[in-house]
Amino acid sequence: MRPNVLTRTAISLTAVVGLAAGTVAAAGTSFAAPDAKPAVSSEVSVLAVNNLGLNTARAQRWQCWLRDTGYNPGTIDGQLGTNSWKAAQRKFNDLDLNAGTVDGVVGTNTIKALQRYLNIFDYNLAVDGVAGPATRAAFWDFNEINYCA
Repeated sequence: MRPNVLTRTAISLTAVVGLAAGTVAAAGTSFAAPDAKPAVSSEVSVLAVNNLGLNTARAQRWQCWLRDTGYNPGTIDGQLGTNSWKAAQRKFNDLDLNAGTVDGVVGTNTIKALQRYLNIFDYNLAVDGVAGPATRAAFWDFNEINYCA
């Protein structure tokens, strides 16, 4: 038996609202039949690469900066993946900027530590853990200088 148009519309709207509200697990099942499986997985995946708005050249500069200041980011390839962020987290923690667990995940604590780090260089960012436009612009600006020689 096929659901009617109204039911399909309700399910679609519920999914959109659920995703927007962050309730991914409930989004696909709110109006579904009791034996239906969720349309969206509730598992959170970690991005393999998170350049926080940097292009490849500027991301390479950040990797070279990490390397040249004693923190191994792995391959200098302009892709800020787990190894690059682990290096940054170690650097931030060594500077008492409280990046939290060294896991390579760019979460709230890592962003706060990045904001504190950039503030050392007079960027005057709010330390809120959000990689918003001001944080991304400061990170972009910080990586203007080419440290890769």
